[in-house]
Amino acid sequence: MEWIVIFGAGGHAQVLIDILELMGIYRIAGIYDDHPELVGKFIYGYPVLGIIGPTTVIRKGIIGIGDNDYRSAVAHCVLKRMPDFEFISAVHPSAIIGKNVTIGPGVAVMAGSVVNPNTRLEAHSVVNTMSSVDHDCHLAPFSSVAPGAHLGGNVRLGERSFIGMGATVIHNIHIGSDTVVGAGATVVSNLPSQVIAFGTPAKVTRRREVQEKYL
Repeated sequence: MEWIVIFGAGGHAQVLIDILELMGIYRIAGIYDDHPELVGKFIYGYPVLGIIGPTTVIRKGIIGIGDNDYRSAVAHCVLKRMPDFEFISAVHPSAIIGKNVTIGPGVAVMAGSVVNPNTRLEAHSVVNTMSSVDHDCHLAPFSSVAPGAHLGGNVRLGERSFIGMGATVIHNIHIGSDTVVGAGATVVSNLPSQVIAFGTPAKVTRRREVQEKYL
């Protein structure tokens, strides 16, 4: 089994640890996190190592951070310091993956989720617990679908955009980049980039700034 590392020590990383252990093809050497109070502690038996540096031996791993913007920033930081770093994907054994699904580097597919045929999950996107992504969808890099959310067929989700818990997006919808769809919303028309939308049917409530906190 290959040695890997995880970036981030929060809840998302702990879910990934569970998935990686169940996959049984990687060995986790440790967790990198920049919170000094965590350094030297252990999470599920794995040491928190601190901040990455050019002397890092293991050059393979995954980012365990749920926030799309933060995950994007960490990915760019890692590649800046270690251009040869290889990101792996983590797919829970209980997830259902259809034919011709493309899973990019750094992608996480959680327990009980369904990804149907001809869907593209680009780098570092997340399909969360018990969510579904129907046929011919496209999740752009660093986008994510929260637990219990559902995308109809041929949905396009832009970079770093987020579909909230229990939300539904009907088929053939395009959502721009850096957009947040609130929990429980029903999206029945296209949404532009950098907005926040809530309700049934979902309506844009205001503009969202890039990297604005949403979790």
